[in-house]
Amino acid sequence: MDKVRLFSCGLLALTGWTAPLPPPEPPVKTTTFTRFFAPLRAVCRAVARPPKPRPAAPIYTVTATTYEAVAGQTDAEPFVTADNSRIPKKYSSRTRWLALSRDLLRPWGGPFAFGDTVRVRGISVALDGEYIIHDTMARRHRRCLDVLVHPREHIDLFQKGTKIQLASL
Repeated sequence: MDKVRLFSCGLLALTGWTAPLPPPEPPVKTTTFTRFFAPLRAVCRAVARPPKPRPAAPIYTVTATTYEAVAGQTDAEPFVTADNSRIPKKYSSRTRWLALSRDLLRPWGGPFAFGDTVRVRGISVALDGEYIIHDTMARRHRRCLDVLVHPREHIDLFQKGTKIQLASL
């Protein structure tokens, strides 16, 4: 209501009519008591409310396998991934890169994107941990992930029931 009244007074002033402006509201008196307790009251309100819990990232169950950067298991350029990252020459399973099937990647309607860090559990003690998504698998695979390993490591893996989850929201 005050905004309408102020607008009408301003409109009247522009047209040449004069109208009395409403009297200003008296200032709020502050005492030493209120100046001392006002910041404390704000802190108490902030402490009293518990923080909102973050929603947990969904967990997906997939089949885990391994792949090596060789032409027989990839395409003609084995050291270039789907997101155009270059696999380092001295890579190993400690590089922590993986490929996901297309149904799990965002360009094809999935929940994960290239560059996301994911937490993988259920492969093995040595291979469980956090990985970065850099590659995609062939079109025929569904709900699968491929862990990048070096040929000299001699790791051959086919593990159903592996859990994958986005590491940070």
